[in-house]
Order: sequence, then structure tokens, then C-alpha cells
Amino acid sequence: MMSRSYSNLFELASGEVPLSGFVRSGKKLSRVATVPGVLSELDDEGFSSDAPSSVAQEHMIIVGNQLPLRVNKGPDGSWNFSWDEDSLLLQLRDGLREDVEITYIGCLREEIDPKDQDDVAQHLLENFKCVPAFIPPDLFSKFYHGFCKQHLWPLFHYMLPLSPDLGGRFDRSLWQAYVSVNKIFADKVMEVISPDDDFVWVHDYHLMILPTFLRKRFNRVKLGFFLHSPFPSSEIYRTLPVRDELLRALLNSDLIGFHTFDYARHFLSCCSRMLGLSYQSKRGYIGLEYYGRTVSIKILPVGIHLKQLGNVLDLPETESKVAELRDQFQGRTVLLGVDDMDIFKGISLKLLAFENLLTQHPEKRGKVVLVQIANPARGRGRDVLEVQSETHITRERINKKFGRPGYKPVILIDNPLEFYERIAYYVISECCLVTAVRDGMNLIPYEYVICRQGNSKLDVTLGADPSVPKKSMLVVSEFIGCSPSLSGAIRVNPWNIDAVAEAMDSALVFSEPEKQMRHEKHYRYVSTHDVAYWARSFWQDLERSCRDHVRRRCWGIGFGLGFRVVALDPNFRKLSVEHIVSAYKRTKRRAILLDYDGTMTLLSSISTGPSSEIIRIVNNLCRDPKNVVFIVSGKDRVTLTEWFSSCENLGVAAEHGYFFRENKDAEWETCVAVPDFYWKQIAEPVMKLYTETTDGSTIETKESGLVWNYQYADPDFGSCQAKELLDHLESVLANEPVTVKSGQNIVEVKPQGVNKGLVADRLLTTMKERGMLPDFVLCIGDDRSDEDMFEAITRAVAAPTLSPVAEVFACTVGRKPSKARYFLEDTTEILRMLQALSAATELQSLNNTTKCFQKVAIE
Repeated sequence: MMSRSYSNLFELASGEVPLSGFVRSGKKLSRVATVPGVLSELDDEGFSSDAPSSVAQEHMIIVGNQLPLRVNKGPDGSWNFSWDEDSLLLQLRDGLREDVEITYIGCLREEIDPKDQDDVAQHLLENFKCVPAFIPPDLFSKFYHGFCKQHLWPLFHYMLPLSPDLGGRFDRSLWQAYVSVNKIFADKVMEVISPDDDFVWVHDYHLMILPTFLRKRFNRVKLGFFLHSPFPSSEIYRTLPVRDELLRALLNSDLIGFHTFDYARHFLSCCSRMLGLSYQSKRGYIGLEYYGRTVSIKILPVGIHLKQLGNVLDLPETESKVAELRDQFQGRTVLLGVDDMDIFKGISLKLLAFENLLTQHPEKRGKVVLVQIANPARGRGRDVLEVQSETHITRERINKKFGRPGYKPVILIDNPLEFYERIAYYVISECCLVTAVRDGMNLIPYEYVICRQGNSKLDVTLGADPSVPKKSMLVVSEFIGCSPSLSGAIRVNPWNIDAVAEAMDSALVFSEPEKQMRHEKHYRYVSTHDVAYWARSFWQDLERSCRDHVRRRCWGIGFGLGFRVVALDPNFRKLSVEHIVSAYKRTKRRAILLDYDGTMTLLSSISTGPSSEIIRIVNNLCRDPKNVVFIVSGKDRVTLTEWFSSCENLGVAAEHGYFFRENKDAEWETCVAVPDFYWKQIAEPVMKLYTETTDGSTIETKESGLVWNYQYADPDFGSCQAKELLDHLESVLANEPVTVKSGQNIVEVKPQGVNKGLVADRLLTTMKERGMLPDFVLCIGDDRSDEDMFEAITRAVAAPTLSPVAEVFACTVGRKPSKARYFLEDTTEILRMLQALSAATELQSLNNTTKCFQKVAIE
């Protein structure tokens, strides 16, 4: 039952075609759809249904690489399915409300014959609410064992592909397979989703671009993503050739979850350095502003399933196995390691540390045993074989060196164990060692703590006094996700073998009260932060993140995997050139306020002065006696005077409105009376201090203020220094009549009350006093400082400073949250609009001249 629409995704992955090949249905698909139909393509604007939903209960679609099912083939060739109680996707449903309907989407662990796929899909949907994604074996191999395990998994665990043996060189065909499989998963979601009602929760790095496919199809889809692996630092991540595509895809989610703050911090740093995005923390929630949408960041480590663990502890098999191990290790102390057999779990380093322990502490020989349970590796390749070989060789050497009849220092268990057997090892172990060199979360310490708490039956089996508090010890790597939450554990650098050996010794020699206190602290945390708590918290935050969907006007922009959704206020719209020209022609008293940098010229432009075309447009507008035109800029008045010296009738406001002049012949005035600028002597030394320590930063000295600019500094360091500088300046200038503000790559100090809104207020008031009540107002700007002008214009609409029938156009540059009502995409569109107004002025002037000549001729 392979999706019929994935085959052209190779072109999509290379960015050569628009991302428009999505399935679409003219009616809502049934919840029991099993075979995708042939559906028409989606238009470029995306889609979001406004029809009322017929679904009464809430519905959560959980998408993961594998379905939470066990699959067995019977002797007669029939397939048998059962829930996989160990699957996190199944366990998390305990955190959702009972009235929430859950549908699972993922692959099966076994390959199903194509002729049986429809029957299997129907059976799974009806009996398990599961929708299987059947991936062709060759495609799945490239997707999972290729791109996921050869590229993403090593890179996310800080392994750079420095040679073909270390992760392998980037293979474009594997990336195309990754895109294709994500598209198949998207098709499966579309079969069962009701886009206005359902929530979608996507899990892990296998499906990182799935959010783009879903957001393209349904602009308002309620979408969460949780990454269960580490997220590397920007220095590592930026080596990935498809880095931007993955980041933008994740940002098409409403909520992105990480296990630790470190992983979230690395992700935010990548967004800052590669996409130029900044984040803010509001009332405890971290959010990224992305084209008008707020993408929330969730930081919460996953927990374990307490009920399942408790049930296994109660099994007779567990009790029997505990008794067996009790007798086997009678009189000896057991250290336990439970790890997958892969290169990042640090098994060989752990064995070397144990060897060091026995070397430095001869008294522990014959008394301490390290039991290492090595689960089968999830990947495959030469690196796995090398880890297995190194582990066995090290085990043999230690046993040969320190072993004796009846005593083996290292017991390596590399055959699969039943869950109850592993639980039994937890119960009898004095200390658990988790020394991975890099791991996403690792729940082994949590399981160990709960098992050491035990129950009354196991107390009897072990001969323990139930009234004595339980005890446990943990030695954990500082590079695993669960480490920050285990404050009582001994944290180690797994690469430092001596330190790990010392930690092992400390764990053995701590006093009983110390071990009991540490266990109690861990047990209290683990028992209250289980998988249900984690799922419930994520669900609540996802609901909160999607609350504004219905209020926003959404549309899609971009092609291929660069697609994103712009979400803005319903009253915010693109300015029609025809509309404003029409209003311009029929009005007689016009106020025009124009920002300069970023509005009439690009901020990144090498030549910042106005072009001849800009001068021509401005002069044309100024020549019309019906117009009052002002350039309102943050630049100093000397620069603006030089640039616009040929514009006789142009009004200029410099330094954000502090200096003001109505035309070239007028004297400069100040909007705010400032008796003294003595505070500059306080602020400038502070700014110089930060300039010296921040490479790429500069100080711009103005007559009315000081600006610290870090546009060319390292983004992260510059932003960090800007926050420190802001706090520092606010502290030393607390009693001065100034305002300290941060803007785009700047920190500015200026007199209180100085802003561009003053210019707008003064202009409109002056025109009214002169009997020129404005009936047309155009105000254009691009950044935060221009919002004061937009606010002043908005206030004026309800005040007597404007004509009751005034046409008001407050316009910002780009689609972004703003107090302006209109937007134009970029400076090119701004100039095109101004050219249209200029042309209308010239035409009007020509018509007036013609009428004048006609009148003279008649007379």
C-alpha cells in the first residue's frame, strides 16, 4: 500500500520544483480510510477548512518511525499483532485525557507482502487504531540505515564525517530517500486527519521534514514535534549540507520539544546563526517568531512508565530471577551497566575504568563484579562490529588478569534478555553505571531507581527489613539527557577513566545514610515525573501554542522544503498600488512620512546614500503643493543634509525625530528640550568597554544620543553582550533623563520622549493649524522605531487632527507583526509604489499646465 505520490520527490529534495504535489480531497476523508485515493494537487496558497467539524471528541495523531506493535507470523502464514508495552508511543497515552481518541501512524517491524497490505491495514485500523506506512524495502534501507543512521544519528551525537569510516560522506540519494519516506508519512496523516480539530504529534529525527509537508497541506494544522536525540552545537550541525531545510521544516511545527536546555539552546543558536532568528522568553515560555507565527520551545525530559515497571516487579518470574541472582552473587557487590552495543555508549571506556578500579584497589578483587548487559545494536556496520570486538577483548583481558576460580570480575551478557530478567539485575545491583559518551535521554537510571525501591515480596526474597529506607547509587555521564535531573548522582566525564574509577569507588564506600538520602531524592523525582506527566505537559503546551490559530490569517510562501506559513492579524493586508494611487489622486491635503534605511534602501547595501531615482521621486512628490513630505531617519542631520541637499521642499527629521526641519531653508529645531548631554560621559565609557571585548562592534556617536552596533559581531556573543550592556546602562543611567533601548543589532541611549511618533504628531498638528487638515496620510517604515509613527497615525484617526474622510496608509516592509495596517514585501515594491505616486503627480501637473495653456489661448 505504498503511496502513489512519492516518486517525484527527488526533484523536490533538490529544490527544483514547487512543493505542490500534495494529495487533496474535496471532502473530509473517513477515519477508516485504508487505501489512499488519487487526489488532485494543492494550489499554492495552501488550505485550511473553515467548515464546522463533525468530530465530537478530541483526536490526537501520533506519528513515529515504528508503530507500537509486536508482529509475529503464525505457522499458517497469518499475521498476529499485539501492543508493544515497551513502546514510548503507547505509554504516553496515559498522560492524555480518556476522551482523547488516538491514532498511530508508523512502520511495522516486519515486511508485509504487497498483496496482504490492504487487509493488514484494515485490520490494524479497526482493531488498534493504527495506520501502517508500508515502505518498499530498498527505499526503507536508504532512509533508515542510510540517511538516518549514517548521517543524522552520528552528527546529532557529535560525530563529524571526517573520513568515509566516520559517518560517511553526504549522499544526496539517501537524502532523497529521506524526503520520499517523510512524504509517504504525510500522505498517511492526510488520510485520517480532520485539520481544524486534530492534533498531530511527530516523534524523533526520522521525520524532521514531515512538518513542512503537513503545514503546506493544512496551514493551520496543530502540530507538535519532539526530538528524542541530542541536538548538536551549531559548529557541528552547520556541517550538514541540508541544514537549512531541516531547520525550516522543524519551524513549521507549533511546538518543538527537547529533553534538556542544552539541546534547546543548540537549536536556538542554529536558528540564530543560520536563519537570523531570535527568541524571547515570555512568562516562562520560550518562543521563536517565525513569519508572524510563534514557535514554542518545550524543555522536559521524558519519564518511565511506572505502572508497567510495577507490574513486572510483581511477576513471579521476577521474584524467582532475583532469588537466583542473589545466590549467584552471594557475598559480592554488583555494579551494573545496561547499554546498547554502539559506539556512543562507552562500554569499553567503562570496562577500562573498572580495570583501573581493581588495579588501584586490590582489596576489591574477588568482592566486586561488573555485570554489563549489552543490548543488540539498533544500527549496523563496521563500527558496531569494532565495538563488539573491543568489548569482548577487554572483558577477556580483565578476567584473565584479575579472575580466579569461582570469580569473574566482568560478566558480559550480550544475548537478548527478557524485561523481567533485566529488572532482576537492577534489584540486586548496588550501583548502576551509565557512562555513555553521548546520549539523548537514557532511561536506565530511572528504571534502576524504581526497581531498587522494590516491593514487599522482593524484600522477603532479599531478606531485607521493610522498615529500613531503600538505597541506590548512580554514576552517570554528564553527556546524557537524564543527567541534569539526577542531582544525587555522581556525574563523570566518561573519557576520564581515572575519574570514572574514582566515582565507582566512591559509590561503594559512601555511608548507608548517604546512599539512602540520594536514593530518596531520585525516587521522589522519578516517581512524580513519569511518562504520563511528560505527555500531559506536552499536550497542554501544544494546546496553548495553537490557541491563536483561528484568529490568524494564514497563507503559504516559498517553494520546495523552504515552504513556510505567514500568520498575521486578519486586518493586516498587502497595500494595493492601484488603491493608494486612486486615493492620492482624489485627495488635496497630503502628509507623507518616509523612513529611509531599510525602507527606501537596503540595510545591507554598501552604498547607503540615496540613488538618483530616489532623489527624483522625492523631488516630484515635494513639488506638488498638495503634499507635505518628510524623511524620518535615525541618521544624523549632517548626513541627511548632504544626501538630500537637492530637495528644496523636503522636510527632514534626523536622529529619530530629535532634530526637525520643514524644508531646506528652514532652521533645525528640536522636538524635545534637552538642557544638557552630560550623561554621555557616563554612557560612552561603558559602551567602549563592551566594544573592546566584542569584536565587530562599533559606537555611533550622535548629537542626541549614542548607539552601540553589533551587526558584524558573532550573533550569539553579540546578543549576549547586548543584554549585558543594556542592563549595565540601565543601572548606571537609572537617575538620568534618558531611555535605553535595544533594537535590531543595536543598543541605543537617547533623551526621554524622543521617538519618530513625535514627528508624526507635530506634522499633523502643524498642518491643522495652517488650515490644511490632512485627508491623505502615508507613513512607511521597516523596523521597531517606526512603530511609534504607526501608533501616532492610528491615534490621529480618532482625533480632530485629520479630516473625517481621510485616507490613512500605515505601511511596513515585509509580512511581520506590526501596528501598521498594510505591508509591501521589500524596498523594490516600496519604490515601485512611490514611483506610481510620483507619476500621478507628474500627470496631474501636466494636466494643470495643459488647462492653463488652454485658458490663456481662449482668453
